[in-house]
Amino acid sequence: MAKGVIYVMNTCVDGLVKIGKTRTDRFENRMAFLEKNGYRRIGVLTRTFAIEVEDYSEKEKLIHEIFSKSRVGDTELFSIDVNLVMQLMASMDGRIIYPEEENKIQIFEQATEVIQSRQGVIPDGIYKLKVKNTKTKGYLTAEMQMKAGVITVKKGAKLGDVTTISSKALRKKREDLRIENNTLMEDFECEAPSPAATIILGHNTNGWQVWKNVNGEVIDVYRKQEAEESGEIEE
Repeated sequence: MAKGVIYVMNTCVDGLVKIGKTRTDRFENRMAFLEKNGYRRIGVLTRTFAIEVEDYSEKEKLIHEIFSKSRVGDTELFSIDVNLVMQLMASMDGRIIYPEEENKIQIFEQATEVIQSRQGVIPDGIYKLKVKNTKTKGYLTAEMQMKAGVITVKKGAKLGDVTTISSKALRKKREDLRIENNTLMEDFECEAPSPAATIILGHNTNGWQVWKNVNGEVIDVYRKQEAEESGEIEE
């Protein structure tokens, strides 16, 4: 079975992605070409996720079939949430090609979180984080607003020192923030609760277990409610 790369790219049109394949040794050239020249009159494409797998041609066909109802004509364009594609691709056996240094399990879990956030699993409102800082014996605190599936962490949060943030993208997002004396000086948006908490605390964190609602409940309560209502949890 031939080994090659399946990739997904975001386009300049919100909710429109390209799902394609290429040989591993041609991946960089293929990405550079599409990013420069576009595809089917879509002028701006950006690489989002790519994985090297066995029998890549057949697996690409399978993905196209799974998302066939969202396909645009006879193209490789799909009107679909890119996180659904990443979730499926990250569940395959293979090696991540892009983003480099990322972990498949984390990619899958983050994509799942984003989907849940956008589907309204977490109700609109204000949520708070308060975790003891083992270094200073004080507390790391933050406030998160959820509105229409968009998470905004509010300025004024008290951040921890970065110790272990395994995601290269999250490390860069943290580095790019305006921070003074470990205090967040600007709001920032995040797609899911765990990345938001990870950026605040400075280490990999399950945000569903640290963000709390006005009743003091961790927000994982909403996932459990969703699972119960959908029948995923047996009585």
